[in-house]
Amino acid sequence: MTISCLSINPTLSPPALPTFLSSASSSDSFSCLHASNSLKVSRFTSQRRKPISLFRKQARFLRSKGESQRGELFVIKASDMTITEVREEEEEGPPLLDPETNSRPRRIALFVEPSPFAYVSGYKNRFQNFIRYLREMGDEVMVVTTHEGVPEEFYGAKLIGSRSFPCPWYQKVPLSLALSPRIISEVARFKPDIIHASSPGIMVFGALAIAKLLCVPIVMSYHTHVPVYIPRYTFSWLVKPMWLVIKFLHRAADLTLVPSAAIGRDLEAARVTAANKIRLWNKGVDSESFNPRFRSHEMRFRLSNGEPEKPLIVHVGRLGVEKSLDFLKSVMDRLPEARIAFIGDGPYREELEKMFTGMPAVFTGMLGGEELSQAYASGDVFVMPSESETLGLVVLEAMSSGIPVVGVRAGGIPDIIPPDQEGKTGYLYNPGDLEDCLSKLEPLLHNAELRETMGKASRVEMEKYDWKAATRTIRNEQYNAAIWFWRKKRAQLLRPLQWLAKRLFPSPEVI
Repeated sequence: MTISCLSINPTLSPPALPTFLSSASSSDSFSCLHASNSLKVSRFTSQRRKPISLFRKQARFLRSKGESQRGELFVIKASDMTITEVREEEEEGPPLLDPETNSRPRRIALFVEPSPFAYVSGYKNRFQNFIRYLREMGDEVMVVTTHEGVPEEFYGAKLIGSRSFPCPWYQKVPLSLALSPRIISEVARFKPDIIHASSPGIMVFGALAIAKLLCVPIVMSYHTHVPVYIPRYTFSWLVKPMWLVIKFLHRAADLTLVPSAAIGRDLEAARVTAANKIRLWNKGVDSESFNPRFRSHEMRFRLSNGEPEKPLIVHVGRLGVEKSLDFLKSVMDRLPEARIAFIGDGPYREELEKMFTGMPAVFTGMLGGEELSQAYASGDVFVMPSESETLGLVVLEAMSSGIPVVGVRAGGIPDIIPPDQEGKTGYLYNPGDLEDCLSKLEPLLHNAELRETMGKASRVEMEKYDWKAATRTIRNEQYNAAIWFWRKKRAQLLRPLQWLAKRLFPSPEVI
């Protein structure tokens, strides 16, 4: 039996998994050509899961010959990884759902650095929507974050600002340990059921210390691929020590969440933590706020510097050197008839403005609310050159706004425009390949019908992704998994004491 394509839904319950995983003959094989949304391939015994592999694209799963039915061996081969062998009995996974736990309100403490209320980043919308929908589901939420720009109230969540200091290598990023007696006392009084911290950073150390102090499960979500940024801002020799720090943090956590399968594969390849403890935080987008109906002639006039009839390229996001925005200068040199608008701010803005001096480029600075919605919807094409995105939420927002995307084939962008959608909802170009980028971009700029068709397809695709559903998955499935792993770890730590107790206080024999 040969199966040419397999896409596995990460939320499948045990009975829904393909039966050929347990019934195929020794000569059976299948090839997975695209499984970007896959979390794992699992076999089930009763109600337990046995994770076999995580985030593997274009993998071949071969069942070895001569193995008994009990403890069958699966060999997973990937083009970019060594062979991994996992026996069924080696690792036990958590139950998929716990209806009783899910129905009860939870007390969730979030440690987010920098602030999702002030800092310009893609995860700002992620955490704001996450807090909003946790509150709608009836949970009590406490948010500990850097002190700047913390609002007095946000959907009824309890907000605590922690004094911060600027990152030495990136002055606009505030950092805070969040380990003062005041914060420890506040969190202790809150009595959280689970702590969730953004990583990497400084605050995650404080969150980890408080979680261990209060004996509470901790989840870490990985949002900034710092090892990729380090060579751009400081010394390359710091990359290896940074990976050691990341490993220390995430091995101490009960579960790691990643925004894209690409980042999951990177963490798995680096052996940051156990593969079955790396889970996907599903993508989401606010399809009401980012909508084609916000297209505005006035905004287009502003973004094109008074030439709305010209082809208009739009880029939204933080202006940092790690975003590879200098690549867009080479693009614009080859497209003299086009106009480009940069929506956003950041430490690289001044240098970028100098770079584009004398060119048809507009820098709007930060936009929000309806202005931001109009800016997205009023462009012709959205171009994303950043090779370091853990996901690229601005790409999702552009597609939801009904404009086609040309993005780099790197980081989390291919998770948004997978191979089966390329050419339908957007295009990908090879990193640093100007000719490849132009071959995708020029037809879109000059063909209104192609733009409209691809823009509509993008919009339809983005309507599938909902922040509320993504939040429910984290709350009901991933948090449950973290609690299960935490309890298992505690039980393992208590085993020596249990053994000693049995030796000191043996049970009386029953006659």
